[in-house]
Amino acid sequence: MTRMTMSAALVRWLTAQYVDIDGVEKLYFPGAYAIFGHGNALAFGDELEPLRASWPTYRGQNEQGMALAAVAYAKAARREQCMVVATSIGPGALNVVTAAGVAMANRLPMLVLAGDTFHSRAADPVLQQIEHFNSPSTTVNDAFRPVTRYWDRITHPGQLLSSLPQMISTLLDAADCGPAFLGLPQDVQAQAFDYPDEFFARTVHRQLRPRADETSIANAAHVIRAAKHPVIISGGGVRYSRAHQELSAFAQSVGIPVVETVAGKATLVADDPMWSGPIGVTGADQTNDLVAQADVVIAVGTRLQDFTTGSWTVFNPDATFIGVNAARFDAVKHRSIPVVGDARETLIALGAALAGHHTTDDWQALGRASAQRLREAIQVRTDRPLDGGLPSYAQVVAAVHRVAGPRDYVLTAAGGLPGELNINWLSKGRDTFDCEYGFSCMGYEIAGAWGAAMQLKERGDGGVVFAMTGDGSYLMLNSEIYAAVLNKDHLVLVICDNGGFAVINRLQEGHGAASFRTMLQEKDQPEPFRVDFRAHAQSLGATAVQVESVAEFEQALAAAKAGEGVQVVVINTHPKMWTEGSTFWEVGIPEVTSRDAVKQAREELLINKKNQRW
Repeated sequence: MTRMTMSAALVRWLTAQYVDIDGVEKLYFPGAYAIFGHGNALAFGDELEPLRASWPTYRGQNEQGMALAAVAYAKAARREQCMVVATSIGPGALNVVTAAGVAMANRLPMLVLAGDTFHSRAADPVLQQIEHFNSPSTTVNDAFRPVTRYWDRITHPGQLLSSLPQMISTLLDAADCGPAFLGLPQDVQAQAFDYPDEFFARTVHRQLRPRADETSIANAAHVIRAAKHPVIISGGGVRYSRAHQELSAFAQSVGIPVVETVAGKATLVADDPMWSGPIGVTGADQTNDLVAQADVVIAVGTRLQDFTTGSWTVFNPDATFIGVNAARFDAVKHRSIPVVGDARETLIALGAALAGHHTTDDWQALGRASAQRLREAIQVRTDRPLDGGLPSYAQVVAAVHRVAGPRDYVLTAAGGLPGELNINWLSKGRDTFDCEYGFSCMGYEIAGAWGAAMQLKERGDGGVVFAMTGDGSYLMLNSEIYAAVLNKDHLVLVICDNGGFAVINRLQEGHGAASFRTMLQEKDQPEPFRVDFRAHAQSLGATAVQVESVAEFEQALAAAKAGEGVQVVVINTHPKMWTEGSTFWEVGIPEVTSRDAVKQAREELLINKKNQRW
């Protein structure tokens, strides 16, 4: 037994957890992002300081920002490693709730360690404490309950013995993966306890691959054999299962076109013979036309979010769904035939069960033709002459694509860029695309780029992060530019300035509403002050340039990629020029309105809802 404080025990246990990645043992918690305050600096923070060389703590500038960096780090690491996020109490902790929502929506691991009020209550109410008159044990940290997979408040140092193993098992579970939260009362952080030495033994965790039930495999194989026009939807679960090769091999052996979700993009490269493009609202019409003909849809590792399914209208209403997922919750959605198991192992088992079976040559040719038509459409819209005007998002994306290599990593999250990147980006390398479109959190772009850049630096393959953000997201959260500068991380940040929240302006006007407080320039604000993003980024320590043309932009990107530190390239983009699609997306349109255009939009909504799969 060893007597130590709860904080010392927590840090010692965290640094003893390893994970086996391709035969190499690495720390499962490779470090921490932290902002210290009175709620965590003296006990927990004091235990971290001696480890600054062996177990680094990175100073964030904003709690939400550093937590978003942790989310992006986990995604770039394929969920195989998890960063710690440490905050003080009150506002510092609450700043992380949004980022926890991002991790929760995207099924990504993150460990949040937040200071809490005194368990003894002797000093109540303490600084930054909110009092509930009828619930004295409630603190702001209870706000994490809806956005975490595991939540606990450590009210006695001995509770670590039971809580920590449960916490890490949640983070490592493919079906239950998501953020974990531990509330650390200030007095309990400093309390001592006699801990058994074996609790701190070096532990190596390995990815578990639960096999699907044999009957489920047989049922799914029977349905696929009877199908004439099957398609596969590749989701993020393929990435986290490392099932890329198995997916490609299965699709080729049986002859099934593969379409990708936003989270599943870059699970197959765009020159894979079975790749047929992105599905859904932010997908391609060519791909959605193919999917509409499918009689069997094999959904592998996907949540089947509304942007994937076109609010459940992109499919043949008579199509049969097979849900291949580690999570039962996802596998049974919308009357799917569930195959609950690891994606890689399930694809191998299905391949064996379908040995010798092939779809028709015509159906496979249709899938290849869909991909080719998409490539041609991308070429047309990105080669469009500017005629002296501003470039479109598609043209900016195409320029980044020309500069980026197969190991480079493109990242975005909110506004118009997710749609433009998803449809116009042809993946050159596997797992090189991060569009945070589970929570679509504005501000993820810069903070996430920092986290991804840290992971790529550790990977050491020369890949560079290209993060793309609009002016709106930049203004919401940009402080982690300075964090990346301090940490000497290399990333390229593209700022597309279109004068406001242009994609929401598009949503308003596209559904009959008036433009209202989305663009900077409005009726009552004809000449708004415009931010100098180049100067602002420079003030945070970045190297920044403003360019005026696509040609200049491409040259600046190449220089930024070859440079060091945080490189920022600013370009003005057209606020109205979009890559159009015809897929339905259900939004709330008023039943009663005085606007004729809104009435028409409501009628179109009701017509489309008739095609929704229940």
